[in-house]
Amino acid sequence: MNRDPRTLGFPRVGHRAQTRVVASPTERTRAQLDALSTTGLDTPTFVAATLEVLHRAVPFAAACFATTDPATRLVTSALKSGTMTTVTPEQDELWAFHEYVVEDVYDYRDLLDRPGGVTTTHRETAGDPLRCSRYENFLHPLWGVTDELRTAVTADGSMWAFLALFRDTGDRAATFNAAEMEFVSTVSTPLARGVRAGLVTSLAGAAPVEEAGPGVIVVDDRGDVLSANPAAARRVAELGGPELGRGALPMPVQSVVKAARRFAQGRQDWAPRVRMRTTDGRWVVVSASPMTSFGPSAVPTFAVTIEDAGRSDVLPLLVEAFGLTAREQDVVRLVLRGVSTAEIATTLHLSAYTVQDHLKVVFDKVGVRSRRELTARVFVEEYAPKLGRAVGPSGSFA
Repeated sequence: MNRDPRTLGFPRVGHRAQTRVVASPTERTRAQLDALSTTGLDTPTFVAATLEVLHRAVPFAAACFATTDPATRLVTSALKSGTMTTVTPEQDELWAFHEYVVEDVYDYRDLLDRPGGVTTTHRETAGDPLRCSRYENFLHPLWGVTDELRTAVTADGSMWAFLALFRDTGDRAATFNAAEMEFVSTVSTPLARGVRAGLVTSLAGAAPVEEAGPGVIVVDDRGDVLSANPAAARRVAELGGPELGRGALPMPVQSVVKAARRFAQGRQDWAPRVRMRTTDGRWVVVSASPMTSFGPSAVPTFAVTIEDAGRSDVLPLLVEAFGLTAREQDVVRLVLRGVSTAEIATTLHLSAYTVQDHLKVVFDKVGVRSRRELTARVFVEEYAPKLGRAVGPSGSFA
């Protein structure tokens, strides 16, 4: 995605305004965000530090940093600051309804189609925010929001999160201007790299767990639990949810359910599925699909499954998190098969020196010093043949 501020298509601000508003504080902010992106902090710590730094350049009353599965772009967690820290699970459920079910003027999945991957409610509605259902029926009446700025948090073509900044009636400026949009767009890549760095750090230390059996929950189209199997209560608790049937399901689960409604209505062509972490750091896969109901009083229902993620689920995510290029993946795939440098050069029609250069870059990205360390840390040989394939919407190699 193009992040060059000279070609994003925003109205240009005058030189004097740029010097006073953009150049000095924003350059310092950009440098601090670049530094944070390389620290390998866990995601909550990284996001908290990022929002504190970002606020100095672009003031906001509240923020929501929502991580996403890069394969499906469904929300996996939502970290909030400012006035949004009081959001309840029921309000998260209402957000998911407006985001996934209601046909609105725009939603976060549209961000990649916007110049620089950034937009605001006022920009999308031509200055009439009441045209946006999410603003009219949710953000403004509940929190007094006057404008929302959203940006896709992307790196190497993958969306790892989206960031929403909010202004309210207490802010000096009620709306976000073009210069602020431009700046937020240009820091998107460091934010994505920070999310990826935290993911790599956590994955490297994650230990395999034994299969514990899936939790299965049947919900109605409002997300209310109708029935569940014995494992479901523990699975929901592992995701930080309440006692099953006594409150709203965790936000990522609600997002999957609402996306399943879109799938059932023919508004998306893939069944929703998302990889996410439990509160104790283990990886699970959450999926949902519409069920067929019979009888005159039949109502729409959906089956939600929460199960342990297999290596084939996590390894593609790890490959993307390391940011390996297609050619680097080609080299790694052959290294994992025990192929020598000379044989790799012949197979890929490269010189041995070029192969070595690729390996040096791979070692640097993965944080290892040898082929043996590379194999031990990242990849399992049984998945090496799949490494060069694309990651599909299912979250596995296609």
